[in-house]
Amino acid sequence: MSFAMSSHCSRHKRTHSGERPYQCKEPGCEKSFAQFYNLKVHMRSHTGERPYKCSEPGCEKRFAYNTPLKEHMKTHIH
Repeated sequence: MSFAMSSHCSRHKRTHSGERPYQCKEPGCEKSFAQFYNLKVHMRSHTGERPYKCSEPGCEKRFAYNTPLKEHMKTHIH
């Protein structure tokens, strides 16, 4: 397997090594992650951030993750 950037290779290696250098700093939370992005997404469970908004007119639902938004959008199919 080849990688265009060495950082991508390092990130990929962590999926095999089990290394999880990105730790949640929230008191009482001991979760850690192999990728920074996953920590960033996890932090939404502590902050309540919900950046994914339903685009259906009149619907104000928001979601912390894209997948639940996609599932929700199916409820608007007529």
